[in-house]
Amino acid sequence: VLGVFEQQEGEDDSLHLTEAAAGFDKSLSGRLSELLKISGPALKKGKSRMFYGIHKDFPCVAVVGLGKNKAGVCGAENWDTSKENIRQAVSAGCRLLQDLEVKHVEVDSCGDAQSAAEGAVLGLFQYDQLKSKKKTKVTAQLHGSADMVGWEKGVMYAEGQNLARLLMEAPANHITPTAFANTIEEKLAPHAERVTINKRSQAWIAEQQMGAFLSVSKGSEEPPVFLELHYNGSPDSKQPPLLLVGKGITFDSGGISLKPSQSMDAMRADMGGAATVCASIVMAAALKLPVNIIGLAPLCENMPSGKATKPGDVVTARNGKTIQVDNTDAEGRLILADALCYGHTFNPRAIVNVATLTGAMDVALGSAATGVFTNSDWLWEQLHKASVVTGDRVWRMPLFQHYTRQVTDSQLADLNNIGKYSRSGGACTAAAFLREFVSAPHWAHLDIAGVMSNKDEIPYLRKGMSGRPTRTLVEFAAGFSHS
Repeated sequence: VLGVFEQQEGEDDSLHLTEAAAGFDKSLSGRLSELLKISGPALKKGKSRMFYGIHKDFPCVAVVGLGKNKAGVCGAENWDTSKENIRQAVSAGCRLLQDLEVKHVEVDSCGDAQSAAEGAVLGLFQYDQLKSKKKTKVTAQLHGSADMVGWEKGVMYAEGQNLARLLMEAPANHITPTAFANTIEEKLAPHAERVTINKRSQAWIAEQQMGAFLSVSKGSEEPPVFLELHYNGSPDSKQPPLLLVGKGITFDSGGISLKPSQSMDAMRADMGGAATVCASIVMAAALKLPVNIIGLAPLCENMPSGKATKPGDVVTARNGKTIQVDNTDAEGRLILADALCYGHTFNPRAIVNVATLTGAMDVALGSAATGVFTNSDWLWEQLHKASVVTGDRVWRMPLFQHYTRQVTDSQLADLNNIGKYSRSGGACTAAAFLREFVSAPHWAHLDIAGVMSNKDEIPYLRKGMSGRPTRTLVEFAAGFSHS
């Protein structure tokens, strides 16, 4: 896979090949340039063209359009356009070769080896574990000896997101709370010297007085698990940790407040928050980031049964606050409430929770960006900075007292789990509810409901569960270690 940039206004008609493509062309005495000129119009961004038999070592050569050279950060788009163009172009070229059942691909760094690696590894991923006929498995490596460190970093970032995609895409009868916890334990096994894993049982959850969490899990035959991960990467063992908390509903039927049957199967991915949090910790360990991270994932199913919580029931969270559960399908905030309370016992430097929390977030932002609600300008700046680099964007949402009043006005309890005007500002009232369980000065809630899946919006992700925003979390953690 080789890259070519668009011609700039005022330039001559000569092709603007990348350094690797120019070297390849030189080895062919200009044959590649000649073929590009006579085979059609100049390649636009994201477009590709295939050539066969022009090099004895490479029977197939995909040339991809990279758009403008050194496009840089775009303030309007809130991302680095050059990096995003490379991801899109490389993924397109790799898929062309995969369709030809090519098993080994060499990839041009296109001036940014990390972005090229991300485009290749993300673009080639497809969940077909349960199919008899599988897509050709392609191994991608860097062409030439350019930035190998950047390439390997990009591979790990992408593999982290692919791990989250794998967990989110797998059917709920394969990824139960117990199976989820076991999978993460297996992925962290190579890093045992830096990682401690606790898979807490239902008895432990009850001892911790996590009544909100238990009120959700009790409708299912699958036992809940409270997964607790400690990654100790800092040379200073006493460094206050970064706390990551992920919603882990491995299947969400809605409970007694049953969801419509249409698209209910997608609720196997309602543990996307836990998947992205745990995958980012796996990658932090693989990258040996010099930071201490604690990850918490309350894992359970939300199912209807004779034991399930009923609309109007009142439950008590770990901090003693009572909650009137008027809608059992607003369950994610209940399990997060207890996890956030428990997380404060570690005196974290910052708390970031991640959840596929509200359909209202999807309505507000769609799949363009993750909604961020935070009480800390500093924390917002760190998350936003990371997202510009990864191209997996975030957007700040309001945490007004206006919304707090709606969730604290409850007929029977201290709080109502859906708020007084449940349809209005649903993502904002959910964030306001969570804030009632936070006392830390640096806390952010990431609502990832809108970015949970991909149809065709992100060109380098196939249709299916997206694993977003894992790379942004990893980049944030890397920056956090230096901030």
